[in-house]
Amino acid sequence: MQKLQLYIEGQRIDLFKDESVSFTQTIQNVKDIKKIFTEFTKTFSVPASKKNNIIFQHYYNSDIRNGFDARNKQDATLELNDLPFKSGKIKLEGVDLKNNVAHTYRITFFGNTVNLKDVLGDDQLSQLSQLDNYNQTYTDNDIINAIQNRQGTDGNILAPLITLQDRMIYNSDDSPVTTLSDSKNNVANITGGTVNGMEWNQFKYAIRLMAIIEAIEAEPQYGITFSDDFFDSTNPQFYNLYMWLHRKKGAVGSSSNISWSQLGDLYENSCTNINLITGISYPCVSNTTINNGQVTVSVQNLNVMTGGFIYLLPTNLTQPYSARVLRNGTEIMSFTNAVGIQTFGGIGSDIGGGDFQQNNALKLNGTYVLQITSDTTLNFLPDAISWRTDYIDSVNFSTGAFNYKNQFAFDTSINFEFNITEQIPKMKIIDFLTGLFQMFNLTAYIEDDIIVVKTLDSYYAASSTTYNINQYLDTTKSVVDVALPFKEVDFSYGDTKTFLANQYSQVYNNEWGSLNYTLDNAIYDAPSKSYKIKLPFEHMMYERLTDSGSTNTGDSTKVQYGYFVDDNQEPYFGKPLIFYPVQVTSSNTPVVIRKTPATTVALTDYFVPSNSLALSSATSTLNLNFNNEVNEYEGNSNFTGTLFDTGYKTYMQDVFSESIRLTKVTAYLPMKVYYNLQLNDLIQLGQNNYKINSLTTNLTTGKTEFELLNTVL
Repeated sequence: MQKLQLYIEGQRIDLFKDESVSFTQTIQNVKDIKKIFTEFTKTFSVPASKKNNIIFQHYYNSDIRNGFDARNKQDATLELNDLPFKSGKIKLEGVDLKNNVAHTYRITFFGNTVNLKDVLGDDQLSQLSQLDNYNQTYTDNDIINAIQNRQGTDGNILAPLITLQDRMIYNSDDSPVTTLSDSKNNVANITGGTVNGMEWNQFKYAIRLMAIIEAIEAEPQYGITFSDDFFDSTNPQFYNLYMWLHRKKGAVGSSSNISWSQLGDLYENSCTNINLITGISYPCVSNTTINNGQVTVSVQNLNVMTGGFIYLLPTNLTQPYSARVLRNGTEIMSFTNAVGIQTFGGIGSDIGGGDFQQNNALKLNGTYVLQITSDTTLNFLPDAISWRTDYIDSVNFSTGAFNYKNQFAFDTSINFEFNITEQIPKMKIIDFLTGLFQMFNLTAYIEDDIIVVKTLDSYYAASSTTYNINQYLDTTKSVVDVALPFKEVDFSYGDTKTFLANQYSQVYNNEWGSLNYTLDNAIYDAPSKSYKIKLPFEHMMYERLTDSGSTNTGDSTKVQYGYFVDDNQEPYFGKPLIFYPVQVTSSNTPVVIRKTPATTVALTDYFVPSNSLALSSATSTLNLNFNNEVNEYEGNSNFTGTLFDTGYKTYMQDVFSESIRLTKVTAYLPMKVYYNLQLNDLIQLGQNNYKINSLTTNLTTGKTEFELLNTVL
């Protein structure tokens, strides 16, 4: 019998002497292969002792205010015989009373792998303040530069040849024209031509996915650090991926194309917290953070909270300017064409002017930014912009305020500013990460406070340990089941409705890039259900242009582009698009971009969007299709490094094998075994080796229920 200790927020919990605590662990469960972050315990009970009542703050008494918050999980650790075993979160499920007296607290311990969902919640990609470090001005010269060369830190920004509405053509024999005509979409370099070429504002920027991962890690409220096993610059399969910054269909910006300049600099000037009755100062309640000019309000226990106040003092008191406040990317307050000193009041509150809104904390939570625009450059000196958030804590009878100011001078820009957090697709951070995990069949676990991220194949390959448990087996009972849980597994993307991808679906009656997998395409009688893995991303089919000129009819150019419209060739919104940009250098087939009605530039360097990491299968066969499709650029099926082939094939071939079995056994493991046992270790029964599908261990007795998959030779 092992001694189990549980700590919540560093405080040791009293346990029942005979309480059974079972801990279930699984990395990849054959019954639910897309599920991640699944380490947990079953709910168990602890006594309502004097110590536990203090820790849980007599939760059974609903009259107690500002007590234990069961809506949120609390940090917790498990120890075995005074040795650290697992870190994670504890959730209070409820209290059982006997004779109207508290008897037991029901709690569930969750391993740290589930912590990612709790920390990120419903936060959006637009709330990642570090992304604004990559903000760009949006002019013809800026876009043309980004089409040719990567921009920003580590080359994380570029502009791919993906058009918003107009379809590209290539005709090297087109007669020179001097007025706009159908030739305007012809991107060939025509001698004497002046108005052909694709308009520059048909293009948008894209950002490297690695920059998004780094922005998640940079947010102090998350405290997340990923390992560099997969998310790393040395892994081109991931590092070369970009997301197209397409938040709404059609052109960049608003209908009026206003040039908003976003404040990107704030520092904490002061903080106060005063008791309303005694007037005594207390430490400020930590509910507001700043990062790169963004203000994030995260209220947990405060019952009353006001919105913020912004005070603006431009150097020119007569020049008109407009300003607005965005919350999680959506405008909530604004003024237009005002002059001189201006103030926003009551930000986030249902009533303004500094009044307070009862129980409004959850409405206030979010990330706020300030944006300003003016017809000519407007200057704000250091400390000329003040941002204050106020609150009242009605339980502790205190009022407080956080005061922030701009540390450096801030100038508005007359050029349209492409704010990354405003232009990035609307998507939850957790959905973004889950999509990546399902795309590449990644697995995650906590090690030394780092979230280790690996492909499933590399995770299993990382262990060479095998445990023979014959001597610990309960030989009175075991079960051998059919392991195959599905008749097939369907891999697909969330959206394939852009023009060419939609045409493909109509012609072939199958979604572009999708795969319906069974081993050797066999059909099985049982079971009858299919399993679906659908990524939350857009998947485009790209087009490599051929020269339609009479001299070079049918010759392929070096130009490949994306036509982001629907089947009616109208601007389309879709889901977030991720792709590989591949830089092409070609003096023979330059791409002409039109800057003005009478000004064009021919680009011999440009980024073409691609579903494959390289344009030649001799360089790399890696691609973003689940199925081995005909490559849009090379026109063959040599790009065999599909998402299925590189991420799922090994595991799925074993699952669908005729030889695979799901074996269930019970063993009474000594602590030296289950304390060190890892989910990628092999279990040996007799002379046969097995992978762990799942295991549930009673932490005090060592009784372990195994679900094992035999290794297939």
